[in-house]
Amino acid sequence: MKRFMLAVTAFVLMLSLAAVAQAATGPARARLDTFATGLHSLTGLFTQSLTDINGHSSKTSSGTLALEAPRQFRWDTLAPYKQTIVADGSRVWMYDPELEQVTVRIQSTEEAHSPLTVLTDVKQLDRNFKVAEQGEHDGLAWLRLTSTAKDPQFDYADLGFDANGLARMTFRDQLGSTTDIRFSGWQRNASIPASAFNFVPPKGADVIGDVPVISTQPLKD
Repeated sequence: MKRFMLAVTAFVLMLSLAAVAQAATGPARARLDTFATGLHSLTGLFTQSLTDINGHSSKTSSGTLALEAPRQFRWDTLAPYKQTIVADGSRVWMYDPELEQVTVRIQSTEEAHSPLTVLTDVKQLDRNFKVAEQGEHDGLAWLRLTSTAKDPQFDYADLGFDANGLARMTFRDQLGSTTDIRFSGWQRNASIPASAFNFVPPKGADVIGDVPVISTQPLKD
């Protein structure tokens, strides 16, 4: 479940990035503005690691991601384990092949006051976050997002931009753990098949959570 929450938090941060441009000025804001302008879909690669409050680091995981405006998302972890997370606009599906289990959540609850819904929706960030320039380090220009929610999922999220756009994201959760995600291979406005965001649970997998109700009523002529 920890993996699920990390990826979903990253997802909502990515989808919300473009609205940051309305709330901050400086080099990071300028790079974000350039990256997000006219963006309606995005594909790329990621590597992710978690460091707990005691400084112990997890193994680095890696995979691919895809975004489609306004609310669709796919996050495929490929190594060292496999995991798939799909947001279809209504629900978020997490499939763990090792456990043969699918967990389903209502998408709106995962998105509330979470920072990766700005990249393809510029209207949300101003009312959900405080945004501040953090200067330049590690070769990147940084913005810090602090949620205005009463019960936020994280203390803050830092977004690092290079000349090509978003290169890195780090966020600290309420337990003091820090997640570091690095991005590469961005393809802007790529053509993504609709099937990428239509998750069908594999045969034999246990499905738990907010599973959509399928009508059994016969169709009328």
